[in-house]
Amino acid sequence: MNIQNKTLIQLQTFILLLAIGNFTAIAQNQYIVPRLSEKIEFDGLCDDTVWQNIEPLPIIMHQPTFGLEPTEKTEVLIAYDDDYFYVAGRLYDKEPSKIQSTSKKRDFLGGNADWFGLILDTFNDKENAVSFFTTPAGLRLDTSVFGDAEGEMPINPSWNTFWDVKTVTNEKGWFVEMRIPFSSLRFQEIDGKVVMGFTAWRWIPHKNESSVYPAIPPKWGGWSTWKPSKAQEIVFKDIHSKKPVYIAPYILGGFGKNFELNEDETAYLRTDDPAHEIGLDVKYGLTNNLTMDVTLNTDFAQVEADDQQVNLTRFSLFFPEKRLFFQERSSNFEFNLGGLNRLFYSRRIGIYDGQPVRIYGGARIVGRVGPWDVGMLNMQTAPIEELKTENFGVCRLRRQVFNQNSYVGGIVTSRIGAGGTYNLAYGLDGIFRVLKDDYIIFNWAQTFEDSSENKNQASLDLSRISFGWERRTKQGLGYYYNFSRTGRIFNPGIGFLNRNDYTRFGSKVLYGWIPGEKSWLQRHYLYLDGFTYLRNSDSGVESVQIGPGWFFSAKSVFEGNFSANMYYEDVPDTFSLSDDVEVPVGRYTFFGIKSYYMTPMTSFYYAILKLETGSFYDGWRFSLSAMPGWSISSDFELSGFYQFNRVSFPDRNQHFTAHISRIKALWMMSTSLSLSAFVQYNSAADAFITNVRFRYNPREGNDLYLVYDEGMNTNRFRETPFLPTYSNRTILLKYTYTFNL
Repeated sequence: MNIQNKTLIQLQTFILLLAIGNFTAIAQNQYIVPRLSEKIEFDGLCDDTVWQNIEPLPIIMHQPTFGLEPTEKTEVLIAYDDDYFYVAGRLYDKEPSKIQSTSKKRDFLGGNADWFGLILDTFNDKENAVSFFTTPAGLRLDTSVFGDAEGEMPINPSWNTFWDVKTVTNEKGWFVEMRIPFSSLRFQEIDGKVVMGFTAWRWIPHKNESSVYPAIPPKWGGWSTWKPSKAQEIVFKDIHSKKPVYIAPYILGGFGKNFELNEDETAYLRTDDPAHEIGLDVKYGLTNNLTMDVTLNTDFAQVEADDQQVNLTRFSLFFPEKRLFFQERSSNFEFNLGGLNRLFYSRRIGIYDGQPVRIYGGARIVGRVGPWDVGMLNMQTAPIEELKTENFGVCRLRRQVFNQNSYVGGIVTSRIGAGGTYNLAYGLDGIFRVLKDDYIIFNWAQTFEDSSENKNQASLDLSRISFGWERRTKQGLGYYYNFSRTGRIFNPGIGFLNRNDYTRFGSKVLYGWIPGEKSWLQRHYLYLDGFTYLRNSDSGVESVQIGPGWFFSAKSVFEGNFSANMYYEDVPDTFSLSDDVEVPVGRYTFFGIKSYYMTPMTSFYYAILKLETGSFYDGWRFSLSAMPGWSISSDFELSGFYQFNRVSFPDRNQHFTAHISRIKALWMMSTSLSLSAFVQYNSAADAFITNVRFRYNPREGNDLYLVYDEGMNTNRFRETPFLPTYSNRTILLKYTYTFNL
């Protein structure tokens, strides 16, 4: 049976499952949010008369034992008026001296501080949300949540918006008042009523205890309480989203110097690059639930440097997006092709060969139109080196079907160069809940470009298709099955794809336990994971990985994982790990183990250890990573990373050793004033990279940054002509002020 017939049979099976599946939405009781009749004194104490007249929400223990009464009294209250959504937390503690506050940093993420906050599914779409959290220090953590909190990191802490928080700590515990403007939220009003999903959550590190409203069990793992699909529906009456206009000009000045090879390639010449830029960002509410962002002469000078990586594969490395303009409701643009692969990867815009490219400007629209989630983007970049100016476009639509956890959608992307080059792509996708935790996932995509064979648009050579079935649970039986096929000339011009011209079969089966109150384990599960890649050209096996593993999480909040795997690789072309080490063409079978161990993040000192070792192609490898952290006080924190890689091929007398080290230091004079230093060393690249940032952020949208960047070559003599000591040095001052009209 050929691939086309197999695909047709799977599509027919998919349609049949839709016809017989259970798509009945589960009715849910809704909580009517009290409307305020008088003004709240916003001071953090939440002891006003108006709060006394509001009934607290019933909160229960989430961990260590789900369903019990929390050991510390916790009262969560919510209310609203014409302009704000208010959330109050009375967080009592019988031992207030043990309340922990280890940072003042905006968007700090750490388990060694007391936390209180909420997750808010503003469109009530059961998949995406925003969150607002704080600690006793009064810091602000706001994130976006996507994919119903499935995956290793289903939140984006780079998303920021306008809101306020006040906290008070006393002999009874600590107390919180949050004030979130409706102008900072996008939502849908129907007949004068707005329905959102709401979850409140408290974390007590000195007891390793969390409590939650509503009663969300931990069966979906560590992100269970973040799942929008499990949130309580709350109702606001007679509110209207403001149509805000935020105008944020910036001014930037500074100086940089670089070294470039001359035309004769005999020496490096210094070039001085004084910087003086102005630019503008505008945010405008088009409707109650649709926002447009416009940017002119976009600059990302304040963005932290990428983490250095060592590549021990024959595929491209993936770097996450850190630039703020691409963060807000970025899930609207998500079109996942499996793993790190995706049809739209925003780092294709404004970055070329690892270097920044000037962005003349662009616009982005996100939100909802009727039942459709909308994401549209268009940006124009400047020419650089041999690359001419380019225009990038994305249009993404998505909506619920059948039930509150099922979606269909589509995407179109374009990359058009001034020289007549083009790359176009489109995709269709769907996620369908057929049983309580069972989902069917399907997507189809095609690409077209000026340099490829686009004669037969029905050809699978320029297409990608994927079909999967998964049971999303970490308790009892869980599983995942996926079939995907990527064509020979499928090439998403603004996407990320680490290989093509293959057919992949992948699956994972697990069985998990939540042992209960008397066990030292919080949860654990056994699993068997594997995949196979076949070449489309001859159906030969290209890659295989399979093996068992065990994951555990203890009530003392340490966790670990261990797996053993068999690998098979058919290497069609020699690839290099360094200048002196390569893996030649051949077929290889090898074995290895992976493990990691994380000490309790509730401690002021913590660490994550990772180990990967075993045979490796026709040799062996040993990789060890250590990631320690130290919250010295609420004013100062220190974290590090060290990775040692050793690859050896004794029969060929080739050996490769690489070290990566990173140190981050953060000094927080207050929640609005901080100084950070990020220093990295990569022995494989012979590079020492320094990034120092001073930030003054008295309020959201008002930022002053002083940034110093430096790249140093630690081995100048590895090339001829000799490399300069410093590849670049830059110091920049950037100020942004936001006008709220």
